[in-house]
Amino acid sequence: MFQHINDLLHSSLFKLVGREGMSMVDHRQTPLFTALQRHAERNPVQFHIPGHKKGVGMDPEFRRFIGDNALSIDLINIAPLDDLHQPAGVIEEAQKLAADAFGADYTFFSVQGTSGAIMTMILTVCGQGDKIIVPRNVHKSVLAAIIFAGAKPVFLSPVRDANLGIDHGVTTRSVKRALEKHPDAKAVLVINPTYYGVCTNLKEIVELVHSYNIPVLVDEAHGALIHFHDKLPMSAMQAGADMAATSVHKLGGSMTQSSVLNVREGRINPKRVKTIISMLTTTSTSYILLGSLDTARRHLAINGRQLAEHALELADYARKSINKIPGLYCFGEEILGSEATYDYDPTKVNIHVRKLGITGYDVENWLRENYNIEVELSDMYNVLCLVTPGDTKENIDTLLDALRELSKLNYNVRKENELIIKIPSIPQLTLTPRDAFYGDTEIIPFKQSADRIIAEFIYVYPPGIPILLPGEVITQELIDYITEHIEVGLPVKGPEDRSIENIKVIVETPAIF
Repeated sequence: MFQHINDLLHSSLFKLVGREGMSMVDHRQTPLFTALQRHAERNPVQFHIPGHKKGVGMDPEFRRFIGDNALSIDLINIAPLDDLHQPAGVIEEAQKLAADAFGADYTFFSVQGTSGAIMTMILTVCGQGDKIIVPRNVHKSVLAAIIFAGAKPVFLSPVRDANLGIDHGVTTRSVKRALEKHPDAKAVLVINPTYYGVCTNLKEIVELVHSYNIPVLVDEAHGALIHFHDKLPMSAMQAGADMAATSVHKLGGSMTQSSVLNVREGRINPKRVKTIISMLTTTSTSYILLGSLDTARRHLAINGRQLAEHALELADYARKSINKIPGLYCFGEEILGSEATYDYDPTKVNIHVRKLGITGYDVENWLRENYNIEVELSDMYNVLCLVTPGDTKENIDTLLDALRELSKLNYNVRKENELIIKIPSIPQLTLTPRDAFYGDTEIIPFKQSADRIIAEFIYVYPPGIPILLPGEVITQELIDYITEHIEVGLPVKGPEDRSIENIKVIVETPAIF
């Protein structure tokens, strides 16, 4: 009996938590999802929104497709189900379990995706005129939050990989230089891991930034699994970061648009976080999304290592097989060893296609049209495939069969593309992004916009990294760079004019002679 109790205490089902180590957490519980199931079983008569009333009042075809179980828990914040804006019941219990699972002091559920969690982080620490140190290859949600806050971004240049044509993370040295020049910054934001799965030495950066008593915010959108397996990079909470926005839906098994914001108390006031995330969150919160977060946490807390191991084994099989296909290359541990490539997540399978003489965008379209395969993203030289616990060997074999045929059709048939690493200089920021976004503007032809101040975003999505943001000076170099991306079919987005023939710029007052 005593041995059984001891085994339970050391299993992933139960954890001793709290500062005094006396509170027991049972990760088999799903307080929110269980409450939703019980509510559906009671089948109450509803005189509240949503108006479809468990599907009866909606389009019949959609109802049949979605299913009555899902529609029965498409509910609002009635008393038995708690309220995400002021949780005091089953949502609060679910968030405490999530905090334990992710090693945080507090965890907040987000139904606004990780974008909402990222904006919450920045708006928690930044106000009008405050500086925040961020990598240039941040997600557009970071810049949206900077506009809302009226903050001033101090950009760090990520390290560009000259062999692959992709950006990695920032170095500790670049963070140190930024802090020396801007010790009054309100926060440092780090991407860990990057979209391509590469990590910097996050713990070292956290310790450096904390020596200035400045909080570290982490965009952990692509790191939901890393907390649950020792073969994966260190998570933000493990590294001592103050806040981390984590996309559970991307890799952790919850539904699209559901994420968590993990918080470490000390430099961050969790009450302030709670206020900000509530301001950014719809009052019509989706209980389907919230329930999926509750159950995803259970699955990760109990089975996370096994789930990650499954994904790692499949990714290793895929990587080794791809590297045997002529003209293709998938990086692995050999990429490690520099400040910007301290660690990597092997489940991000990046396929370098330059030697086939075609672009990554060409490969994405070919896979879709010929094998019904959809990839995560493509760029000029690469295609990124995410291997998750939801994959099977059959999935991987389908991808490998497609890539072998692709190689036969193109390798030594087409001329190998030259790897041209174009890194446009970070443009001069002459107005704060907020002042430019809300300033007096006019529309002019994009190709004639050199030396003007842009008042909108231009970015490539995915991954949503900005090329230009409001307040920066447009250069001819950037016009040429963006035009080249458009001409090869890469997904350049942002401006109100989707064709990017015209651009919104700040009105210039003509000189008086």
